[in-house]
Amino acid sequence: MTVRSQLLKIAAQEDVNFLLTNRIPRRLATRFIGWFSKIEQPLVRDLSIAIWRMFSDLDLSDAKNSQFKSMHDCFIRELKDGVRPINADPHILVSPCDAIVGASGTIAGTELLQVKGFPYSLQDLFGEEDLVRTYRNGRYVTLRLTSTMYHRFHAPHDCVVEQVNYLAGDTWNVNPIALKRIEKLFCRNERAVVRTRLAGTGHLVTLVPVAAILVASIRLHCLEGAAELRVRASSPIGKASFQKGDEMGWFQHGSTIILFAPDGFALCDNVREGTNIRMGQPLMRLP
Repeated sequence: MTVRSQLLKIAAQEDVNFLLTNRIPRRLATRFIGWFSKIEQPLVRDLSIAIWRMFSDLDLSDAKNSQFKSMHDCFIRELKDGVRPINADPHILVSPCDAIVGASGTIAGTELLQVKGFPYSLQDLFGEEDLVRTYRNGRYVTLRLTSTMYHRFHAPHDCVVEQVNYLAGDTWNVNPIALKRIEKLFCRNERAVVRTRLAGTGHLVTLVPVAAILVASIRLHCLEGAAELRVRASSPIGKASFQKGDEMGWFQHGSTIILFAPDGFALCDNVREGTNIRMGQPLMRLP
């Protein structure tokens, strides 16, 4: 057994993984990685990416560029044109990102799951009564981005972003191990609530990007910059229109997006817990 495989085996043990990714100063670690990953020194960049490859299945074959200024530049890489075809059916919401499908399905009144046996409520996640009413008995999909995935997210349909609310919080890891141990984890972590109004139908579809440990910030194109998300904690942003598949923003590392749609939407057949989905593939069918 190689040294790499031995290290991966140790890191895969639940207790060790939870200890390494959560029982550390999470905020401090996140700020440090946010700074360190942007260092544009070739030796630091190359060594960082090499270590990243050692502990992961990082695949850069579909990246638009083959050279990166820093590890951060690699994290937020763009893709080659055409490698993520967008489903053009106007009755289909597409996945906003590359991800592994987590808990999903019909919301039981106002309660949904982070994993089996760990429920949380719409009120705890949104903190807004009107959204709780909108998504009562609605549909949701949890989309988990791993650290090696493409980190940019896109419009699931032609839409207008009406409002972005920022909710301060912690930076717990959002991997399956932590989700099975920390109750209401998504409601504890820093997150944004992005309301989008679908063109043509008027349905309100909401995306909730959830930050996590080592995620220095969430960048949204409809705001001036990453820091702006905190400044404008709850504010309408005017007309920010997107066509299906347009880039909306990115995570500075891997994390999670939870997508919500009202009652009447239906999950597509390819959306099953534990499966991989790519940006642009069918996610939900409109009523």
